[in-house]
Amino acid sequence: MAKSGKNTPQGNSSAHKNQPSAKAVPANEPLPVRDWFSRPEPTTISGDDRRKMAFWILAALGLVVMVALSFGSGINADDKFQVDYSQKLVNYYGTFGKDTTALYIPDGNMHLYGGFFEVTTGFANKAFGLQPTDIGYHHVRHVSSAVLGWVAILCAALLARLIAGWPAALATLIIMLLSPRFVGDSLMNPKDIPFAAGYILALYNMAAVLTAMPNPRRWNIVGLIVGLGIALGTRAGGLLPFAMLFLFTGLHFLLKNGGLRAFSNGAVLKKYALVTLGVAAAGYAFALFFWPYALQNPLKNPFIALSKFAELEVRIRVLYEGDNIMSDKTPWHYPVWWIVKTIPLAALLGFVGSVVMSPVLLRRYQPLWVLMTLFAAVFPVFYVIYKDSVLHDGWRHLTFAYPAICVAAGLFWGHLQRMFEGKKVLSGFMSGVMVALCASGLMFIISNPKMPYLYFNEIAGGLKGAYGEYETDYWGVSTRQGLEWMEQQGILRPNLDTTVVIATNMYFSTRQLTAKYGDKVKVKYLKWEKRCDDAWDYALYPTRFLDAVHMKTGQWPPKNAVHVVTADGVPILAVLKDNGKNCSLGVIANRAGDYKLAIEKLNAELVNVPNNELAWSSLASACLNAGQLDSCKMAAEKCLSISPADVQGNNILGMYWLAKQDIPKAKAQFESAIKKEPGNPGAWYYLALIAQDGGDPQTALNNLMRCIQVAPNFKPAYELAAQIYEANGESARASQFRAALSKMK
Repeated sequence: MAKSGKNTPQGNSSAHKNQPSAKAVPANEPLPVRDWFSRPEPTTISGDDRRKMAFWILAALGLVVMVALSFGSGINADDKFQVDYSQKLVNYYGTFGKDTTALYIPDGNMHLYGGFFEVTTGFANKAFGLQPTDIGYHHVRHVSSAVLGWVAILCAALLARLIAGWPAALATLIIMLLSPRFVGDSLMNPKDIPFAAGYILALYNMAAVLTAMPNPRRWNIVGLIVGLGIALGTRAGGLLPFAMLFLFTGLHFLLKNGGLRAFSNGAVLKKYALVTLGVAAAGYAFALFFWPYALQNPLKNPFIALSKFAELEVRIRVLYEGDNIMSDKTPWHYPVWWIVKTIPLAALLGFVGSVVMSPVLLRRYQPLWVLMTLFAAVFPVFYVIYKDSVLHDGWRHLTFAYPAICVAAGLFWGHLQRMFEGKKVLSGFMSGVMVALCASGLMFIISNPKMPYLYFNEIAGGLKGAYGEYETDYWGVSTRQGLEWMEQQGILRPNLDTTVVIATNMYFSTRQLTAKYGDKVKVKYLKWEKRCDDAWDYALYPTRFLDAVHMKTGQWPPKNAVHVVTADGVPILAVLKDNGKNCSLGVIANRAGDYKLAIEKLNAELVNVPNNELAWSSLASACLNAGQLDSCKMAAEKCLSISPADVQGNNILGMYWLAKQDIPKAKAQFESAIKKEPGNPGAWYYLALIAQDGGDPQTALNNLMRCIQVAPNFKPAYELAAQIYEANGESARASQFRAALSKMK
């Protein structure tokens, strides 16, 4: 092995053009410690020129494909907040700060996010004269997201190249381009993808800058500044790569320059300090430029935003391992298991392999960058588990860690290439294994180009195995495909004679995509479990927020589905048609006290849609109010056979037992209802009534507090609490509840 460090298998050699060209070295020969931090040049092995050419051809092709796919993507549900923020940011900068609406946005707390993506795409759309109701407006956003996703992929591959040469780079590039989840998010995810791009852009250029110290390339310095700026300019978590910059700069300075003795070298210390502090300051300023809230107090507000996210985490119902649970109640392994089941096996096995082989990788390659890669991949996952963070939508909040996971995987597969260098059969076999482990990802992207983010790997049994076990289209992008089908059928068309009313729980995307029809298409926001609360002609509902049992027992899509959007044969969205509007008319009649009409209409609905659990629960309620107890029980039980967690069905069955004066069964039913849905205020209220009638006022009050906790505007709970306190001589406490009640009126 050469005595100098010129053959270290890493780095960017363009900064060292005057050095001798690299020589091939034995693939498994470890580097002596003295060479760990000498200026590196990439080790060459047979076929590197071909790999380099293949790398850039594949990278260019990947960019073209990702941009092309972005035009077919649906609209992300969170764009409701993102687009609004973008418009407010454009107004803020367009009026030179006079329009201050971007400084505080309670709906979604968007002011706590950096506005890099929203500012750049917002002004681009303004330049093109596009509005959110134009599909072109969203094309601009989707193309921009796709480009940033590609930047993340490219930087991950270049980091692998810097560490271990072209075999690792090409492996990383292939794995990432064939990762449907990451590619799919790149088509329409304006939060997680820009953050991931900034994160890995910063890490790659951080390694490149420090590798070339004390004379780093200007382009790498600029890349590091931009990466830091994009990360922090997207979300407050972008402070992490700043911390990593100081950490790894300090380690590099000490390890390369003789430990603590390095501090005696004033010139070198000054160079490191100037580069690090200068880059950090420039990156911070870059981020602040796109973030009005942070500009108000640059040294305080970014850290306030970071701390606020823990308080403002959104808590929603999620589907995990076949159970519908609240996002703040997910087990610790929620993000880990999601990652394991949704990334290509080449990425998963490669990452595990890199961890197992880390002693070898640390000896063979630049140890600091190997450690940085593993840290960047593992720390975010470990941190959210340690903090018990509220997570939902799979592992999208950890998307930024995925490029580093793929770099680690690329190091493993690339090292295998070096191990078998000169043995064409074995080398070719290992390459074939890696590609084969990416094959399902490639096929999924090809067969589902509009929604590749729905991918599940072989461990999950593919998308079919995950159906009813995990969330599928949590972004609701399939609404676009549902609407396109309606247009193909002529249901939606220019110059409509009558108004078409569409119900959906994905209001924003549906409204934007139908705005071109003007007032001839009316969109109503109705949750799936409230879809009978109002009349409509057609409805668009993806699997998001559906009951797991409802799906796994084949009760969804319902019988009135006229079209189903599928992916790999799995139903993703149902287009429903309401014939007669019997369900909504029955619900309205029941609320108005016309129980005879309600029963008539609801029975008519059930003739057409026998698996409509809402019609069954409403029928049970009408029968209870009409004194038809046997029919009430039958209807409630039928509802629960379709959707066991249905709130109204469970409560009506409990009320049936109360009407039958069977208190033990009533209590057991309400307790069962709470186990199925802890956020059921009615069940807590009736348990309070049962406790009060049983002479246990303290338990009654405890149950009422739980009721108010899950439903702060549940008026009967305040009234009953006031009555109990008055009966116990606590008039002051009773007055507090009555005062709260009066404010609601």
